[in-house]
Amino acid sequence: MQHALINRRGIAAGLLVALAIVLATTPAISRPTQPSATDRQIALAVSLLMEKQHLAQKKIDDQAGERCLTSLLKSLDPLKLYFYQSDVDEFAANQHQLDDMVRRGDIRIAYRIFDRFLQRVDERITVALQDVELEHDFTADEEMVRDGDAAHYAKNKTEADEKWRRRVKFEMLSQLADDLTPEEAREKLRRRYTSIRKRWDQTSNDELLEMYLTALTTGFDPHSTYMSPSTLDNFEIQMRLKLDGIGASLRSEDGYTKVHQIIAGGAADQDGRLKEGDEIIGVGQGTDGEMVDIVDMKLNDVVEQIRGKRGTIVRLEVRPAENPKNRQIYDIVRDEIKLTESEARSEVIDWGQKPNGEPYKVGVISLPSFYMDMEAARKGDPNYKSTTRDVRRLLKEFNAQGVEAVLVDLRFNGGGSLTEAVNMTGLFIDKGPVVQVKGHNGRSQPFVDPEAGMIWSGPLVVLTNKFSASASEIFAGAMQDYNRGLIVGDDSTHGKGTVQQLYDVAQLLFRIRNDMNLGAMKLTIQQFYRPDGESTQNHGVAADVIIPSLTAHLDVGESDLDYALPFDRIEGLQHDEYQMIDANLINQLRAASQQRINSSDEFAKDLRRIEKYEEQKDRTTVTLNQEQFLAERAELDADKEQEDAFEEAVNNDRPVFDMDDHYNQEALSIVVDYLKLLKDNRVAIAR
Repeated sequence: MQHALINRRGIAAGLLVALAIVLATTPAISRPTQPSATDRQIALAVSLLMEKQHLAQKKIDDQAGERCLTSLLKSLDPLKLYFYQSDVDEFAANQHQLDDMVRRGDIRIAYRIFDRFLQRVDERITVALQDVELEHDFTADEEMVRDGDAAHYAKNKTEADEKWRRRVKFEMLSQLADDLTPEEAREKLRRRYTSIRKRWDQTSNDELLEMYLTALTTGFDPHSTYMSPSTLDNFEIQMRLKLDGIGASLRSEDGYTKVHQIIAGGAADQDGRLKEGDEIIGVGQGTDGEMVDIVDMKLNDVVEQIRGKRGTIVRLEVRPAENPKNRQIYDIVRDEIKLTESEARSEVIDWGQKPNGEPYKVGVISLPSFYMDMEAARKGDPNYKSTTRDVRRLLKEFNAQGVEAVLVDLRFNGGGSLTEAVNMTGLFIDKGPVVQVKGHNGRSQPFVDPEAGMIWSGPLVVLTNKFSASASEIFAGAMQDYNRGLIVGDDSTHGKGTVQQLYDVAQLLFRIRNDMNLGAMKLTIQQFYRPDGESTQNHGVAADVIIPSLTAHLDVGESDLDYALPFDRIEGLQHDEYQMIDANLINQLRAASQQRINSSDEFAKDLRRIEKYEEQKDRTTVTLNQEQFLAERAELDADKEQEDAFEEAVNNDRPVFDMDDHYNQEALSIVVDYLKLLKDNRVAIAR
């Protein structure tokens, strides 16, 4: 199985939110034991593939070992709350042997590090639970280090205890700021810390293997990762936008599994009893299977319990949000769930006013990802699910409805299939190169529009933000290079300019296709370039017209990631020019937009939030004085702002285009200004 992929990796990784209709993993087991013979084979295959096929053509050497150890420790303990400095020094003594070990398939050191981590978690959580019962002095002028890069590992137990006393005090303050009583805050933190310990104890061998090998591979670049069998299953579900289940997304909250969203048309929606906010505390299989207590169970393992073949029954023990004391048992028949909210959706919006008094018709396409049902395509199914098919259909509908301009919303679109990025671009140009790719041999190869003609030849605006990555950047970059469309949004996109290929590990090991799932290697094999030769790597695609937004100020770009590959450029290719955009037109659009923004109370509030966010995010500490803490929280909670932005990035439960949002209103006003400035030049003609 080999597919070209260009999705971004994990910029919302800190969220404790997941889709129950998407995620799956192996059932919970006790702590990892020892690596199996298969684990050693997988490690060997991954190390060989990295050295042979990775774009950088680097050996797994001492530097790779150093980076591997650093990344593993960071993934386990990002705020340096658990390990002692002596632990880190002990592990570091072997870091230059890691390269030799992994090339032999020896991953025992991962187990040794993880065993020590579990020991420290147990020690620290015991202390944290004691600290929860303390009467903290919230008038003292104390601070807590909130930045993992600025933090230091504790030298001894005394330092570790003091670090955790401040941590617990901070979390108590956060709960009190949310209007909980002191006893309610204590109870919530007791549950939180107890759940943390239990969840780490449920780590499986597969999860530890994935964590360790990914720590190794991301030392080459941020997007080369080993995907365990369950992660591979989830990835394929996301690409084909369907699976069997009940149709509900869940979130884990201090050990409890809560319903986050009911998917329209899914089994739970049809049943009608399960509601958003309900807590699921038990899961049983069939009509009489044992009810399994899932409190404190990892979310992925809860999902594995709930998912299953269509037509089968799952029983849920539920505490309804409206009446938690009235426990209920819901038996729901699983069915195929189509993730329609993750596919391209459209809406025609009337906006602005023509000289005759009628509004302009703007067709909006919301595109969360560049998806393709790889399995169906591989089998030759002529009706396989794909982005291009869906967008083609929507554009034809726009043509029939008399739409005058199209706005393609790629905000929070992290990428997906390279093929779909190329094919969808072809819907907006007649012919020519869409993107160039260059591998480790130094030769570049163009990917061209596979079909002559365009489905939409009218005015085009592409809406992007800093979360728009990979395939989104290919599309936006091509539209800009062809002068085909106007780019609007954050000052630049994410900046991911690399192509990954998916390699089935079982096929690598056994050289034949089989049904065994040993996971897959997602490996960076190429860098891509715009038709004019510019890489998007680290730089992204610059907007023609910028709309102020907090997302532009988050440290989530490619250049913010560890070990990102450098920017470069190659020779451009000849291609058509559509002259739908020029410098004079852009300057006029910027001026008109800026005038509206300057007179907008809503944007004035946004700019103040951005200013406060910039002030807070650069601080490495946070005050533990309650009066000062509440005053700062009243102005802005930088951590909450960033968390909300990350949640938005993975949330498809939103309208196609929220017309109550002043940001969206400004985007539409730019579209109308664009139409007015184009006058009669509203058809893209190659020149």
